[in-house]
Amino acid sequence: MMRMAKSLGDFRAALLAGWVALGTAGILYARIKGIPNWAALPVLAAFLVTYPFYLVPAFPDLRERLAGFPLLGYLTASAVLPYLMCCCGAVQFQWEGLARLVAVALAFGLWYVVLPAKPVVDIGFLAFIPAVLLGKYFNTIYIPLYPPLKDVIVLGHIALIEIVVMVLLLVRRVKEAGYGFIPNLREWRIGTLHFLYFVPIGLPLALALKAVHFAPPAPFWKIAGTFFGFLWVLALSEEFFFRGVLQQWIEEWTGSRTAALAVTSCLFGLVHLGFGGRFPNWPWVAVAAVLGWFCGHARNQAGSIRASMVTHALVVTTWRAFFA
Repeated sequence: MMRMAKSLGDFRAALLAGWVALGTAGILYARIKGIPNWAALPVLAAFLVTYPFYLVPAFPDLRERLAGFPLLGYLTASAVLPYLMCCCGAVQFQWEGLARLVAVALAFGLWYVVLPAKPVVDIGFLAFIPAVLLGKYFNTIYIPLYPPLKDVIVLGHIALIEIVVMVLLLVRRVKEAGYGFIPNLREWRIGTLHFLYFVPIGLPLALALKAVHFAPPAPFWKIAGTFFGFLWVLALSEEFFFRGVLQQWIEEWTGSRTAALAVTSCLFGLVHLGFGGRFPNWPWVAVAAVLGWFCGHARNQAGSIRASMVTHALVVTTWRAFFA
């Protein structure tokens, strides 16, 4: 009971802090970009509605209360409610779009209810994620009434992330991978060390392959914002899927931690084949594969994806801050 109370207290604190940060950032962004209130406020409300759904998977005690039948309703609400908020002026409402959101939530939510937890089914589940994204599934749902808000589609991507994470944790019951937002001191240390190990290998490789080139340093506030933005969104999701789930599954299927690390690193590189709008982008495939190896090794050493999140976020932040 005490643990549950503490978990709920932590969740409320994170929720309040996030709402304040998101609200402030949203208002400032709208003013800087000159976005009218009638378009900005529905989008801001949608992000505020999305945020608690995004938080829940990181709180195990709270997450477990949704196991079983309540999960399908929860997943559907997480996909639909942000869309309905956007439809209050920023996005065109469509019954077909609403149905498509319900369909994708149910498709993932029922995957392991209908199908057995076997390797081929697991691979199909993970392959379904890029199929939805690369197929631009959300493009015909989030149609902005104010054209500069085309990036509002990210709400669909965020909903997809938390839907998949909840299904893997509550239905597929993947082993605890350390899914969470705040690394502990040991995870910070291991993640930072693996970033430092990556630099003398990954940086010369990226420069030699002309994957990056030097650029004027970004301002400090932008560097800090980039780090935490990537740590809590991109690195969190990618490290969970690749290091927390796929690497773990391959290790179980092959019985070899080394093979799992190598295969997952190569696959991580290959998903960057179209990176930067260039296809095939082999230089980035090579650099990303090397990064994947260091992230995977950090995860193995720490026993948690939060260490690999730190490595991943530090590398991306360094690239964004000093290279182009």
